Amino acid sequence: MAEREERLPVTVFHPDLAVGRWIPPLSFGPRLARLANVPRRSATDIPEDLLVDDIAVPGADGAPDVGVRLIRPRTLVGRAPALLWLHGGGMILGSSSQDDATNFAFARTLGITVASVDYRLSPQHTAPAALEDAYAALTWLAAHAEERGIDADRIAIGGQSAGGGLAAGLALLTHDRGGVRPAFQLLVYPMIDDRTVVRTDADTRHVRVWTPGSNRFGWTSYLGRAPGGPGVSPYAAPARREDLTGLPPAWIGVGSLDLFFDEDTTYAARLEEAGVPCELVVVDGAFHGFDTLFARKGVSRRFWRAQADALRNALFTG
Repeated sequence: MAEREERLPVTVFHPDLAVGRWIPPLSFGPRLARLANVPRRSATDIPEDLLVDDIAVPGADGAPDVGVRLIRPRTLVGRAPALLWLHGGGMILGSSSQDDATNFAFARTLGITVASVDYRLSPQHTAPAALEDAYAALTWLAAHAEERGIDADRIAIGGQSAGGGLAAGLALLTHDRGGVRPAFQLLVYPMIDDRTVVRTDADTRHVRVWTPGSNRFGWTSYLGRAPGGPGVSPYAAPARREDLTGLPPAWIGVGSLDLFFDEDTTYAARLEEAGVPCELVVVDGAFHGFDTLFARKGVSRRFWRAQADALRNALFTG
């Protein structure tokens, strides 16, 4: 089921995001990525009503431990649902604490545990390192659900941008391996198709924040090879998966000016065709990362509320 936040010509920026036309078309490369990944103290204070626990869980065989930030309301009693969250950053940037503000809001508003994963980044660690870290975190969460006050049958997986792509890949991986089965997948403008890099027919004049140049660097770093060619694993680029049957229900949200618009809306349609319920939310005139850059704008608040409502419906009302 698809809905549009507002109906505007695709060449027009959303009124709340008009300043986006002045965002310069910078692209990430090795130097800018290194600078962005310089360790910094988290600027988000821990709210008194939440418990935040940074732990390390065992990685895959031969892999290092995986950092996980567990966020849970202090007043939460008994078993409750959980959200395994995977941060964005084009596979080359980010940390488990970067989405604290929205993860705190998910935990507080929904009364759930949020587990944010500090997966390995590229190009130092190519695919499938990040996905295996996500899988290790998910299986640990399910195995320790009782002691952590989590209902193992109500664990959603989700992420933003690259994290959304990892969540989509994790849905495929858990389906194929059996065992843990996520209840839902929340995919916020997910990065799911390396073939977007080699497209020549896309109009990218109004693309902002995550540019074609950044996309090429991100995918090349993650795959360890040039993107767009044959032989790329669907676990790395979920849009390449031919059979989408049997996957968890999904929510996909993306802006009409996002570089990932076509790959995301196509994936949503293919999920529906495969019998997988998928709610698609398109925000006309919105670009990649708009809700992070302009979190206080009305359009961003409504976009987050749509995600929270989707999680509530999936985890509490089924």
